[in-house]
Amino acid sequence: MKLTKKRHACIRLEKDGRTLVIDPGTFSEEDAAVGADVILVTHEHLDHFNADRLRAGLEANPGAELWTLRAVADEVSAAFPGRVHTVGDGDTFTAAGFDVQVHGELHAVIHPDIPRITNVGYLVDGSLFHPGDALTLPGTAVDTLLLPVQAPWSKISEVIDYVREVKPRRAIDVHDALLTDLARPIYDTQIGGLGGADHVRLAPGDSTQA
Repeated sequence: MKLTKKRHACIRLEKDGRTLVIDPGTFSEEDAAVGADVILVTHEHLDHFNADRLRAGLEANPGAELWTLRAVADEVSAAFPGRVHTVGDGDTFTAAGFDVQVHGELHAVIHPDIPRITNVGYLVDGSLFHPGDALTLPGTAVDTLLLPVQAPWSKISEVIDYVREVKPRRAIDVHDALLTDLARPIYDTQIGGLGGADHVRLAPGDSTQA
């Protein structure tokens, strides 16, 4: 698969002429979902779910379909009957040639006073895992971990320990829109040096093989 980093938590995967997009949210490009055959959304927070981004992708390709949890599906399913699918922990499906497993149930704790919402992660083709906003374990060895490198709900020691626990071959940063360029080398050094996996930082628009 070809993996292209989009802004923040959004990524595009391309294989055999088909495209899968995960989390085209408000911080991602306006056309982040355009051209997608499959769209996956991990949860309802605006930096992962933007109704206009989804609508643009689904309208651009009448064959495109969306898989997501109920909170997001309820927002968009009426406008796209038969094309929006609700998933939860333990579900598996194949879409446009991509095999997907769903893992996880809850968003990470932001603060005890803030109610937790649902969040799911997606394991694609048994090799690449996007956890959304939680340090969910994929339940199997993975080649590529899309690593939420910085968030209001995490600290760097937790990020490092997550890489150690998942044990991917490499960890590629996502969820990075709030991280300044000034601080990036600190994260690169500490995660790369302590995580036990190859640590990769891609700029929006950069691609690699997954």
